[in-house]
Amino acid sequence: MKASPIRIPTVSNDTDWDFCFHLSQQTRNPAQYTDDLFTICQCRETEGDTKVQKEGMADDCMSLPKQKLAQAQKKFGQLIEEKMNTKANKELIRCFILSRIIFGKEHWRCAQALANLAYGYLTLRGLPSQAKKHAESARSTLLTWKGNKTSDKERQEILGALVILYYTLGTAWLLQNHGKQAYIHLKKAEKSMMELKEINNGSIGENQVSEKDLTIALGRASLAIHRMNLALAYFEKAIGSVIIAKGHGTSELIGLYEEIAQIEQLRKNHEQAIQYLQQAYSICVSSFSEISPQTAEASALLAKAYAMSGESQHRDAVEIYFIRSINAYQILGSEDYESLTTIEEFCTWLIQNGENQEAYRLLMSTLNSGTYGGCGEKVAETFYNMGSICFAKGELRKAIGLLRKCLMVQILVYGSEHIKSKETKSLLTLLQRASSSRRKREAIVGKKKSA
Repeated sequence: MKASPIRIPTVSNDTDWDFCFHLSQQTRNPAQYTDDLFTICQCRETEGDTKVQKEGMADDCMSLPKQKLAQAQKKFGQLIEEKMNTKANKELIRCFILSRIIFGKEHWRCAQALANLAYGYLTLRGLPSQAKKHAESARSTLLTWKGNKTSDKERQEILGALVILYYTLGTAWLLQNHGKQAYIHLKKAEKSMMELKEINNGSIGENQVSEKDLTIALGRASLAIHRMNLALAYFEKAIGSVIIAKGHGTSELIGLYEEIAQIEQLRKNHEQAIQYLQQAYSICVSSFSEISPQTAEASALLAKAYAMSGESQHRDAVEIYFIRSINAYQILGSEDYESLTTIEEFCTWLIQNGENQEAYRLLMSTLNSGTYGGCGEKVAETFYNMGSICFAKGELRKAIGLLRKCLMVQILVYGSEHIKSKETKSLLTLLQRASSSRRKREAIVGKKKSA
C-alpha cells in the first residue's frame, strides 16, 4: 500500500503576520508601550503630576489591552468551535500582539502566545514554514524562563508551551520530509510532557497537544527514519489509548488502523496488515454505511493489501473489495482522484493476472461514462493502459491509436517536454516502426504468394 503524498502549502508572504510582526521588530519595553497607550486613552500628564500618579494612570491604561486579550482568547475558542480556521488564526495573532504589549517581548507569556500562534499556523492554516519560524522565535525565551525561579503554576504553563512548541517544530519538519529533525524535536516534546505530568499529578491539563497526538507524530517520525519496530510500538500505544477512551468501534481508529497496516506491509507482515484493514473497514461500514467515501477508501486499501500478499487464495478477495470500492464511488457520483485511481489500480491488477479483456472493458466503460471530468492526467493514464493491453494482445494499430490520444492529452496537461510526454512519444515511435516493419513483411509475403 503506497502512502499518499502530503501536499505542503506555502505562501510567499502573510499580510496579517507582516502587520503584527512590524510591531514585534521594534525593540521597545512595556513602559514605552504604556506611554503610547496614554495617548490612546487620552491620558494627559501635567507638569504637576507625580511619579505615583503616572504609575496609576499606567495601570488604568494597561487594563485596556488586558481586556482586549481576554476578548481575543474567548473569540478564538468560539471560532475554533465554528471551524473558522483562518479567522481563529487571526485571533492568535491578536493575542500575541497584546501579550507583547502587556508583558514585553522577553516574558514567557509572550513566548507562550507565539508558540500558540505557531501551532495555529501548523494546524489551522497548514503552513509548516511559518509555524517553524514562530516556534523557533519562542523557544529561547521559554527555555530561559524555565531555569528561573517561577511558581508551580507558571512552570506548568511553561512546560505546556514547550510541548506545543516542540510538537509544532517536529510536525513541521516531518511535513517537509526531514524525519531525523522531526524525531529529535518530538522526543523533546515527549520529555516536556513527562515533566509536566510529574508536577501536575499525572495530568497534562488542557494542553492543545494530547498524548495521542504526540504518540502518533512520534510513530510517523519513527517510520520516516526507517525504525519500523519503534513506529509500530507508538501506533500500538495510540490505538490502545483510543480504545480505552472511546471503545473498539470509534471512527478515530480508522486512520490509525490504516497507518499501522502500512507499517506491517513494510515489514512484510501482510496477514497482520489485512487484519488491521479489516477492522478499519468494519468500523467504516458501522459508522458511515457501506456506501460512503470512507468505506470506499477502506475497501480499496483492503483490496490492495490482499493483492500485495501475493497469495493465490486471496484473488477472489482482491476482486470483491475493488468492485465494492468502485461501486460505492459510482453510486456516490464521485469523480475525484481517489475513485479514478482505484479503477486504474484494479485494472493494473487484472492485467498482471492475465485478465486483459476485463481490464480493457472497465477502462473503456469509465472513459465512455465521462467519469474523468477535468482529470486530464487520469485520462492520459487510461489511454496508456488501454494501449498497453492492445499491444500485449498484438493489436499494434489499435495500440498506436490509443497511445496517440495519450500523448495528445499529456502534452495538454504536462507540456511536450515533460518526462511522461517524452516516454510516451518514444514508445509510440517504437510501435510505429514495429508496425511499419510488419506491414512490409506482410507485403513481401503477399507478393510471394501471388507469384
